Amino acid sequence: MKTVNYDAIIKSRLSEKRYIHSLNVAKEAVRLAKKYGADEEKAYIAGILHDICKEDSPETQLQIIEKYGITVDEFTLQSTKLYHAKAGAAYVLGELGIEDEDIINAILYHTTARKNMSILETIIYLADYIGEDRNYNGVDEMRTETEKSVLDGMIYALKFTMQDLAGRELVIHPDTFDAYNQYILEKRGS
Repeated sequence: MKTVNYDAIIKSRLSEKRYIHSLNVAKEAVRLAKKYGADEEKAYIAGILHDICKEDSPETQLQIIEKYGITVDEFTLQSTKLYHAKAGAAYVLGELGIEDEDIINAILYHTTARKNMSILETIIYLADYIGEDRNYNGVDEMRTETEKSVLDGMIYALKFTMQDLAGRELVIHPDTFDAYNQYILEKRGS
């Protein structure tokens, strides 16, 4: 991969708080990549770039998605909070020229997860939840479960996500259900 100063790109596009969050996710992603045997460079790149479009308006995010031909399903359209992942994947592909499918997918699915995630995808999903700037109720348990294994971390994270969304009567993306079911069956040995 070519050397690019992704930190500077992120800093120019995000607020200080979101920039620090992105640095923390990248740092945590590298740590998890070392622990669980993923590519550390890819983990850093996906981690630092995962929220690159987070602070763009929903209209701008949809324009980026459309410009680069990313498909948006009916469930994503019901939740503007999901737009940034699709827009981010489109942006890093179209504007930054990153063509690595694993990095693109790690950004694309860092909010919903999906069935059959790669180790990099799971690491970015989890790193986003447990980076050192995170301090929500349940983060310590999330960190503990992630330290046990990626499987335990994903089950806890997905259950946490679905309970939170259901509690607020928000749409739960089918990819989240599919991921949860897969990890539960995997844990049971089915």
